[in-house]
Amino acid sequence: MEGALIARDRVGVQDFVLLDSHTSEAAFLNNLRKRYQENLIYTYIGTLLVSVNPYKELDIYTVTQMQLYRGVNFFELPPHLYAIADNAYRVMCSEYNNHFILISGESGAGKTEASKKILQYYAVTCPTTEQLQVVRDRLLLSNPVLEAFGNAKTLRNDNSSRFGKYMDIQFDFKGAPVGGHILSYLIEKSRVVHQNHGERNFHIFYQLLEGGEKDLLCWLGLERNPQKYAYLIQVSENLAISLFYVWNSCAIHNTPPFGGNCYPSAMFQGRCAKVFSINDKNDWKIVRKAFSIIDFTEKDLEHLFGIVASVLHLGNIQFEEDSNGHAIIRNGTQIKWISKVLSPLNVDLAFYARDAVAKAIYGRTFTWLVNKINGSLANKDSTRKTVIGLLDIYGFEVLDTNSFEQFCINYCNEKLQQLLIEMTLKAEQEEYEMEGIEWEPIPYFNNKIICDLVEQKHKGIISILDEECLRPGEATDLSFLEKLEEKVGDHAHFVTRKLADQKTRKSIDWVDFRLLHYAGEVTYCAVGECDRGAALEVLCNSKNGIIRDCFLLSELDSRRRPETVATQFKNSLMSLIEILMSKEPSYIRCIKPNENKEPGMFDDCLIRHQVKYLGLMEHLRVRRAGFAYRRKYEHFLQRYKSLCPATWPHWHGPAAEGVERLIKHIGYKPEEYKLGRTKIFIRFPKTLFATEDAFEIRKHIMTLAAIKLEACWRGVLARKEAKKRTWAVEIIRKFIKGFINRKKPLCPENIEFVRLVQYKYLMKLRDHIPRNVLDKSWLQPPSILEEISEMLQKMCTRNLVRKYCRGLTPERKVQLQQKAVTSAIFRGKKEGYQQSINLPFADTRLSEYMSPYSQYATPVVKYDRNGFKARERLLVLTQSSAYVVEMAKIKQKIDYATLKGNSANPSGAASVAWSVQGGDVILQCEHIFETVTKLCMLANKQNLVKVVKGR
Repeated sequence: MEGALIARDRVGVQDFVLLDSHTSEAAFLNNLRKRYQENLIYTYIGTLLVSVNPYKELDIYTVTQMQLYRGVNFFELPPHLYAIADNAYRVMCSEYNNHFILISGESGAGKTEASKKILQYYAVTCPTTEQLQVVRDRLLLSNPVLEAFGNAKTLRNDNSSRFGKYMDIQFDFKGAPVGGHILSYLIEKSRVVHQNHGERNFHIFYQLLEGGEKDLLCWLGLERNPQKYAYLIQVSENLAISLFYVWNSCAIHNTPPFGGNCYPSAMFQGRCAKVFSINDKNDWKIVRKAFSIIDFTEKDLEHLFGIVASVLHLGNIQFEEDSNGHAIIRNGTQIKWISKVLSPLNVDLAFYARDAVAKAIYGRTFTWLVNKINGSLANKDSTRKTVIGLLDIYGFEVLDTNSFEQFCINYCNEKLQQLLIEMTLKAEQEEYEMEGIEWEPIPYFNNKIICDLVEQKHKGIISILDEECLRPGEATDLSFLEKLEEKVGDHAHFVTRKLADQKTRKSIDWVDFRLLHYAGEVTYCAVGECDRGAALEVLCNSKNGIIRDCFLLSELDSRRRPETVATQFKNSLMSLIEILMSKEPSYIRCIKPNENKEPGMFDDCLIRHQVKYLGLMEHLRVRRAGFAYRRKYEHFLQRYKSLCPATWPHWHGPAAEGVERLIKHIGYKPEEYKLGRTKIFIRFPKTLFATEDAFEIRKHIMTLAAIKLEACWRGVLARKEAKKRTWAVEIIRKFIKGFINRKKPLCPENIEFVRLVQYKYLMKLRDHIPRNVLDKSWLQPPSILEEISEMLQKMCTRNLVRKYCRGLTPERKVQLQQKAVTSAIFRGKKEGYQQSINLPFADTRLSEYMSPYSQYATPVVKYDRNGFKARERLLVLTQSSAYVVEMAKIKQKIDYATLKGNSANPSGAASVAWSVQGGDVILQCEHIFETVTKLCMLANKQNLVKVVKGR
């Protein structure tokens, strides 16, 4: 939305629909000039974007700017190319329908740059993956290839597109670009053989000569100097003489030379091989890189560059006349390179045939190149995709001499202007019907009458041209003009010298006809219209794969009447219109501010002409019909709710009711607005501006109040901050004093510091308390807390022990008691003790010998006192005695009261000697630690066990 009134006075309005004098062309230009002088190159007409070429770099195409416009409502931010691109993308994703963006304007207005910027926007902002990155790169790099072969320097533009281009960008269901398709229209083939003074041929010729590798140029038979090639600079002296000869001969016989395709000016063509703003060597590197990414094979490139070189060699062929009047070639150098032989013709037809072949080769090769790029961009996935089309089309052209190509270009613009008005009218009418507002018919210039004049079957100019070109006999440009006068001479938009009045007749030549287009009058030269083409049979058998693909033998055998270039263009244009009619439209109109490409220069006359032929005033009148402004209730209420107490700060009801309450409070009159189903429609810009100015005043008052409130609040915060800092200083001072006196008994000087140290230590200790009785770690305390720390450690240990003991089962307690006795007896005295710690003691080793009286039983080996003979026995321990048993027979009973000693070897030997009354008992036992422990506990004589050395 526009800012305050003072801002509108300086930079104008950002939407032409908001102009009070919307029918005034002067007001339109004045608004455009204000914005251009402030580097605001974009302005809306509703949803149409008007772009003025600044001829300088502006910092408005950064990644930051892309992210700023991404996903934002169309009118929330100032007009921009990215807003058009993002709006088309978001609607496509949400509604899953197809869109197109039509970019039009004359050469040098910035159409090609606009399409590049839109492609870059989608490349940066759309979701992608590693696999889709290849598709994205191919989409971006198809541009430099097409520019190399289809763009050229003209008097108006150093990088002028000399063909129309429509590109479909395909998106998957996630909104990621997955492929593309390109359609090309009417490449300017005549530029291959002729350029006006100060212009160049297509870029690729100069790029190849300037940047091509030495080996490549040697193989192609080319030299690095463009001055050596007639199609690139001034033609040779011999050719100039021949051309003069032909021209004079034709003048004597009152016939146009070569069908009007060669003029004396051809002798002075080009002379512009070097251009300051173009770096051909660097552009060649970019094109070579693009070829590798777009998936061209080395064979493709070999054939492609061979064709480019052959065109240059064709241009250097010179003809002379022999005794029979036939054209012959004295110097065969160029023929060696192109390996072509022309049929016997006279000199003038030989030059014409040479140029026709060059144009045909280049034109069809360009079509092959576009198809090859399409193959690289094609997405093989059969799932449904949505597309956004980019149409970069030539603008309306009015030159000093307007040829057949200008006729086709202007016819194309007539069709697109018709499409624009029809779709705009349709969109306006649908919006009014959808919102329940009565539609008022809008007067506008319907250029259907001009389109019919050109394309109508049997009666249109193209049909008449077809008849003349394809009928038997000799067709001339004058016979074509006579046929036009006969069939369409009474049309209000057609005039020739013969049909014109006395005043108009002087400005029309005998070979010219004039059409009254919607954008103004254009005089076309009929010379060269009846071009039958050249004999190209030899090209069908070429060894070059691309030439064979472009010139098929089936064309020669076909008896079907071939279509003329005009009919082909008309049919392709009809097909394009059908494609566009099936999609949702967005429009970008590009304007060139001056002819000198000078920043800041605003040529009123030039821009007025462009405004006229681009149909901007027509579009503005259609868009402005009835209402200057329309906006959804939610957006209108959100912006202006502060103007009404009932809606400020929050409105909790339906948005439509809130808007109605708001506009009644503001004071809108019934004739100033209409309320639709979802939008408010405001009829006059002054009503909107009054609302906007009231909003700015309100915002200013609220800003002042906010500033005052902010100042008071800042004072409060500053006082709180000062109080906080004073408190902090006191605390810091207190703790410094506490640190100094920390070792003294508690007193007012250190109590705060000590309490803080205690608190910090205890909080830290909380996270470092041992988790079990075996963990002996303990957090190192400060010196003033050592006593407290020791006390806490003891308490913690006791608590862990208590907790551990409470968790023991009776069985586990018995085990630990036995292990404690074992430890007292054997720890540090006998080998194998350490390994036995983790082995639990069994209740018995012989469960079948257990009885209510026995406590433990295990197998042993008893050694006799005499001879030490080993005998296998069983040892059974009861509550009062130990029994050595053999096969259920008690061999020896040992009362615990008689037990005087118990000896074991410190080594790993599993033997034990018992000292009893009457002699020692020597036993060998596998579980010696377990057995001795059980015996000692039952006999209650742990102190009698000795671990002795020796046997």
